[in-house]
Amino acid sequence: MRYVNDYLCSVFRNTQKRNITKYQLIFNHGIPANTLQCMLNGEAITTKTIDTLCFILECETSDIIKHDNSQ
Repeated sequence: MRYVNDYLCSVFRNTQKRNITKYQLIFNHGIPANTLQCMLNGEAITTKTIDTLCFILECETSDIIKHDNSQ
């Protein structure tokens, strides 16, 4: 499973729609700043982070991740 940058855009769009800032993700919801940086770089994140993001954004995991068979 690979984190897809297109989905990252939808995550940050959803945070903007819900008026959730990166500051709030870090300090109110406990998402580490380096995890947000990993997301921006298309690097791996944990399933706990995915679950937390889905809870915060009220979305499904398929809105955040996509399985890539090419790798």
